Amino acid sequence: MTVQAPVSTSHEPVPVPVAELRAWSTRGVKVLVSGVAAVLAGVAVLWYSHKQAGDTATALVWAGVIVLIIAGLMLAGLTPVVPGQARVIQLFGKYRGTVRDPGLQWVNPFTRRIKVSTRIRNHETAQAKVNDADGNPIEIAAVVVWQVQDTAKAIYAVDEYTKFVAIQTETAVRHIASRYPYTSHEGDLSLRDNADEITQRLSAEIADRVASAGVQIIESRLTRLSYAPEIAQAMLRQQQASAVVGARQRIVEGAVGMVQLALQRLQEEGVVELDEERKATMVSNLLVVLCSEQATQPVVNTGTLYQ
Repeated sequence: MTVQAPVSTSHEPVPVPVAELRAWSTRGVKVLVSGVAAVLAGVAVLWYSHKQAGDTATALVWAGVIVLIIAGLMLAGLTPVVPGQARVIQLFGKYRGTVRDPGLQWVNPFTRRIKVSTRIRNHETAQAKVNDADGNPIEIAAVVVWQVQDTAKAIYAVDEYTKFVAIQTETAVRHIASRYPYTSHEGDLSLRDNADEITQRLSAEIADRVASAGVQIIESRLTRLSYAPEIAQAMLRQQQASAVVGARQRIVEGAVGMVQLALQRLQEEGVVELDEERKATMVSNLLVVLCSEQATQPVVNTGTLYQ
């Protein structure tokens, strides 16, 4: 009997084992001065060799060429690093570290120096149409503020980290929008009513998605949140109806409280003796007066309550 080994269905990306290191470098101003001096010396030696003959001229030519090669290597290792940028140093395909110190630096002239911006950046997602947790189509967009924290991961762990951040941000926005309803139901989190909590969860999800690229999420905010045009009018009418029902409920609750207080005060102070039928009539009249949208017209009873 042949037993087949289980096949893993996990699609999680395998992280590249690389982390930022400090690369060796030295101040480049002295090297620049030395390199220029070496160039001038080499040119001078070559010029002087033309005035000589025989083995002396040959030796001077070789000496001048060697001096110029050394000067070229000295100048080739000069690397300007501006504030807000870093240089990833790579030697023969192997990561050797990152230079973050601003100014003119000198590194191994045989290395490749890759520019990486460490400035704070903004990325605004395109307007996306997503179904919320209730299945209603909504339009949503967000802006995320991010910064490269680990230059080695940004270069070697992902391909084009700027596009990686853009795609993962859009994916996180769509995922958050589909997990929560547009409006709250019985105190649940909603996109419209709990903006602060939603943006915090959005930032946390984006940060988790782009951590493999060495990117730090500073802040994220929703820039657009609305129902899709095809249901916007229907949802507006629903919101208006809910608002009217809520207002009516508050009015009725207040009116009932006022009627209870009136009956209690009349009974405590002994102003008038009311039986159950008169209490019911008084409650009905007070509720009509308090809950009516229009001004009530008083009716003067010239007889008794029962006539």
